[in-house]
Amino acid sequence: ATNSKQHIPYRDSKLTKLLKHALGGNSVTAMIACCNPLDPYVEETVSTLLYASRARNITNDPRVNENPQSALIRQLREEISSLKMELEYYRQLVATGVVDDGLA
Repeated sequence: ATNSKQHIPYRDSKLTKLLKHALGGNSVTAMIACCNPLDPYVEETVSTLLYASRARNITNDPRVNENPQSALIRQLREEISSLKMELEYYRQLVATGVVDDGLA
């Protein structure tokens, strides 16, 4: 898949219009094609399989919708947590005497 945005032509059907956001939007989608093996339904089955084949070729890059400020706050909280763990590790090293605290 390429990183450039491509226009995905949608068929003028009610199903496609209902699934428009799921097929080309920011989501993960599973599609099940129901086929009927009886002769009177061959045309409908072929149409369904062709549609499913085209839909299978659609690729999405789903991401969590996140406000940029919320993302920054989340990243900073993760960094603070990491730094606290690192500080506690070094405090334990100083307390056990493995590392000199450099204050003497």
